[in-house]
Amino acid sequence: MYGGRDMTELSMMAKSDWQDTELAFFHHSLQQIAPYLNSEGQTIHREIIEEIENRGGINQQ
Repeated sequence: MYGGRDMTELSMMAKSDWQDTELAFFHHSLQQIAPYLNSEGQTIHREIIEEIENRGGINQQ
């Protein structure tokens, strides 16, 4: 189970300051509801994906 910071706190930070676990969790969560996301949600998800790509991917444990 995820025990990190919530989206309210993270939304006030640059994606580059997010931890890998936070990126992975919210990417997975948003991926699951992608068909229902509005344009703002799609933008957030795209920014998360771009940050993951900038880091060279995420190593899942």
